[in-house]
Amino acid sequence: MEPLTTNLTLSTDSAIDLQMHTTYSDGTWLPEQLIDYLVGEEFGLVAVTDHDRVDSVAAVQQLGAQKGLPVLAAVEMSTSWKGRATDVLCYGFNPESNELHELAQEVVSRQNEITREAYLELLRKGYAFPREAEILKEKMGKPLQSNELGLLLQHHGYSTGPGSIGKIMTNAGFYFATTDLAGVVDAAHRSGAVCIIAHPGRGGDFTLYDVDLLDELRREVPIDGLEAYYPAHTPEQIAMYVNYAEQHHLLVSSGSDSHGPEKKPIKYRAQLSRDLLERVGIQVE
Repeated sequence: MEPLTTNLTLSTDSAIDLQMHTTYSDGTWLPEQLIDYLVGEEFGLVAVTDHDRVDSVAAVQQLGAQKGLPVLAAVEMSTSWKGRATDVLCYGFNPESNELHELAQEVVSRQNEITREAYLELLRKGYAFPREAEILKEKMGKPLQSNELGLLLQHHGYSTGPGSIGKIMTNAGFYFATTDLAGVVDAAHRSGAVCIIAHPGRGGDFTLYDVDLLDELRREVPIDGLEAYYPAHTPEQIAMYVNYAEQHHLLVSSGSDSHGPEKKPIKYRAQLSRDLLERVGIQVE
């Protein structure tokens, strides 16, 4: 099936959201539920960027096509640069044939094993999850994911305050699997995709990029742009990233990072990411 993004033209005011997640990775949106919500809200184009799930892209595009919603081929790859987490959004590859699939599968496999070992370690330490089947009733034998392990701890009363769940998981040996940023960018470029640094101003467990660090990154890795428009960015950060992108001829992305109904997608204007959209073959007029 040819994607609805082929020969697509959007108005400058069309609603877009270029970063969202479903149960294919760490979201709570069921894919069908998210697509139905986006159709009801009259989005003109979306990108579902499930972490390291290149293999689910075609299925999500087909769900969108059934409802008349263009879904751009996209994935958020879990990468690291200089030993720190730096997620990268890849847009515009062929879901059926690309160089990202093998890298993504390797990260997913490692992450599943890390989460499983942390779960078993929690059991060895005396943690009990008698409501596991009820809480994870949608799993149907699928590998346990990191957010689901957190849910088990939370719903069984092991949370003692902000950050406590993460500390419990870390003490059980949990960590996030990543792959090399430069390798992902190279694979994406060989697949005809563009690479955008996700939430560069988010900080926390992720690299917090300022101008100097962006300059250093660009000297080592040929990134294509920045996710400047992001709900956790301050107005000052947004202005800084947009200005930096303009100065260095980089692309600008706009994403809500919605993981479920409690944090809904955002209607960004297509004009904000015009250069990015046109790079992947979508016209904005």
